[in-house]
Amino acid sequence: MNNDFETAMRRAVRFTRALNVAEATRVIRDALAGRSVSDTRTSSPDIAPPRPIQRSTPFPVDPDAEIIEPPTRPEPDEPAQKVAGGTSSLRLRKPLRETVRTLREGRLAHGLFGSLHDVGLPGTARQVRQPVIPDGAQFLARSFTCTAGSRSYRLYVPASAPDRPRGLVVMLHGCKQDPEDFAAGTGMNAVAEAYGLVIAYPRQSGADNASSCWNWFRPADQMRDRGEPSIIAGITKDIMWDFGLDRSRVFVAGLSAGGAMAAVMGQTYPDLYSAAGIHSGLAYGSANDVMSAFSSMRGDGGLASGPKRLANGHRLRTIVFQGSADRTVHPSNADRIVAAAAPTGAGCAVRRESGRSAGGRIYTRTIVADPGGNPAVEYWLVEGAGHAWSGGHPSGTYTDPHGPDASCQMVRFFLDVQE
Repeated sequence: MNNDFETAMRRAVRFTRALNVAEATRVIRDALAGRSVSDTRTSSPDIAPPRPIQRSTPFPVDPDAEIIEPPTRPEPDEPAQKVAGGTSSLRLRKPLRETVRTLREGRLAHGLFGSLHDVGLPGTARQVRQPVIPDGAQFLARSFTCTAGSRSYRLYVPASAPDRPRGLVVMLHGCKQDPEDFAAGTGMNAVAEAYGLVIAYPRQSGADNASSCWNWFRPADQMRDRGEPSIIAGITKDIMWDFGLDRSRVFVAGLSAGGAMAAVMGQTYPDLYSAAGIHSGLAYGSANDVMSAFSSMRGDGGLASGPKRLANGHRLRTIVFQGSADRTVHPSNADRIVAAAAPTGAGCAVRRESGRSAGGRIYTRTIVADPGGNPAVEYWLVEGAGHAWSGGHPSGTYTDPHGPDASCQMVRFFLDVQE
């Protein structure tokens, strides 16, 4: 590290400790770009997706981001500062090496999938409305705690089947979303009402990811009985107990980071869910850190080394939705999800069909059947669609109302409803 760069980093740390994050960001960006420390020019944040070739500054920097984060527990060599009364402060001062590492990993960006790649998508810039709850239905606020942590969640109980629902769908939202937003945008509650389903919407905590993304790329959150999979599974089991549901009627689905986490849940808990729906997500084991996550999102990578799968190798029935024009998660990731979920061996059959949605989007639907003729994988590639829930309602973020209705098609696939 040369003297100019080290000087710039020390200036950035001083600005950060003074809570002047915007100026700290400017100093660091100038240093990474090779500009002089004394250069006082201002610059606007880069909101373009990382380019596959020029990677000297691979992550966009958010001038409003916090460099001082609430810790889950003090690190051994970085004890929490004490405040009056002897309680631990919610802020930790980070040394120079930690500040640099934070920037390198992109944690000052918006978080995975949290950048503004999709400005202009229908629903991304609109005020989110609360989902409409029909008379007799409930949209309950609940929470769950286990040794891995705590999460709150919303639970939709349909008026059509308040006591004996037909099944459960666990819906995992994307980055910068929350359960209310996700419910409004996907319209899943209305589908649940029609089919008599309960829907759970776990809420990712901003304290566990600055952009409220599920941490699908961290090894500790890719294992059974560990981290976020353990919490989501615990929520699922609680609801199953409450309504007397068995595995054959329990499903998991998600969008973007939530879709990637749905893939994690399908691989780590195949004994808990009978099918998964993955929209604009990534295959289990695609990444094991932030760098490999961005690489996979660009479509540059395959599977990361050493994903921890269950020994039985069970493949969950899976339905996949992907936009061909997605600039956040490259469509090749959908191919990897399908390849991982598809049955192998003699007797498997593949069928393809094309169509046009009521909103005008052309799609290709690929169905992979197992040797018994039962659909094991269904893949919808929607032409011209971006990083958004297909057929969603514009009252939610990251929705594309012009595409085929992903919510209806997922539930149809989950329940194996004949067309």
